[in-house]
Amino acid sequence: MTAVESTMLPLGTQAPDFSLEDPSGRVWTLSDVRVDSDGGASGPFVVMFVCNHCPFVKHVGPALGELASDLSARGVPIVAIMSNDVENYPADAPDLMAATAGEWGWDFPYLHDETQEVAKAYRAACTPDFFVFNGDAELVYRGQMDDSRPANGVPVAGSDLMRAVESALAGVAVPEPHKPSMGCNIKWRPGSEPPWFG
Repeated sequence: MTAVESTMLPLGTQAPDFSLEDPSGRVWTLSDVRVDSDGGASGPFVVMFVCNHCPFVKHVGPALGELASDLSARGVPIVAIMSNDVENYPADAPDLMAATAGEWGWDFPYLHDETQEVAKAYRAACTPDFFVFNGDAELVYRGQMDDSRPANGVPVAGSDLMRAVESALAGVAVPEPHKPSMGCNIKWRPGSEPPWFG
């Protein structure tokens, strides 16, 4: 199992927009994700890049469902994006994305980035890779969920991600350091690898 780290997109970067389908065929844009229960734009929000088969994602999957429920109750939306090459990694196909989301209690949009262009826009590198944006859609945190990794014995608590969201809700800078996330590399289609890969 070879692990890679986040590219650490510069803070202040404006959240790239997208238009992606979930496994049911519904198309979601960034604006759709950010709409709150009153129909207005939300404050802070979380974008993450994940997949079905990665051991690092499997390690945090159920806890991520619980954490997302807590954030949703506080009006902080989450969207998950799957950018892997499903032709060569069929375990990440959209029909299996729906099953994975159900298994882990993911009650948030889980979208298929078929062209991989959204992953490139966010400079996503690994699964999982987390990005927290403030109410102005400016990047305030990128990096790990917490220090837990498969087989390192550290419980999955989501502490780094939660600290980032709490700071964004309070309108203050997320305390440093921002530790890079670590996981399996995004499975780029042969010949379409971005400059930061490899």
